[in-house]
Amino acid sequence: MVYSATEHVIRVFGNRGQGRYGSEPVTQLQHALQCAVLAKRQGASSAMIGAALLHDLGHIIDDQAMPSTDAENLDDAHEKRAYGWIQANFGKAVADPVRLHVAAKRYLCTIEPEYLATLSPASLKSFYDQGGLMSQSQIDDFRDEIYAFEAVQLRRWDDLAKDPEMQTPTIEEFADLLDRLADDHRSVRSD
Repeated sequence: MVYSATEHVIRVFGNRGQGRYGSEPVTQLQHALQCAVLAKRQGASSAMIGAALLHDLGHIIDDQAMPSTDAENLDDAHEKRAYGWIQANFGKAVADPVRLHVAAKRYLCTIEPEYLATLSPASLKSFYDQGGLMSQSQIDDFRDEIYAFEAVQLRRWDDLAKDPEMQTPTIEEFADLLDRLADDHRSVRSD
């Protein structure tokens, strides 16, 4: 059976969304929904709400096991693992902030030293596993990315989307948004 991109997202979160990344206090599904809600509350574009919802899809898009403790290497390259699929189905405005959200954490830790102290234990551990502070050339390269600003926005929502008590809509309630993003991307590709 062939599923639409939206149906695939819902199935992936249904099948693997109850997993946790290291010691984070929320599941992957809770985290994704919270991140999308935070983006929506700040009046973000549809593409950015989609990016917020899908930013950690790489943790669960395939059968690769997620790190279950902070003692493991938390750099599972999740920002790259789902990138091609997200770009092919939803476009660069959704996919590129996802691809850059790990670099955005490293960037913020480098240019805002106080930011480092706000990271959760798992996020702090993954920061070091993912390369730690950026060099000046890495900072320059990040700033040259078209979606660098959006990736920084996404990163800030990502950091806040870890509240085990936060109430959110269901993943199905984001289906219309994902369908519109997929339709918009298909229409741009066909032009």
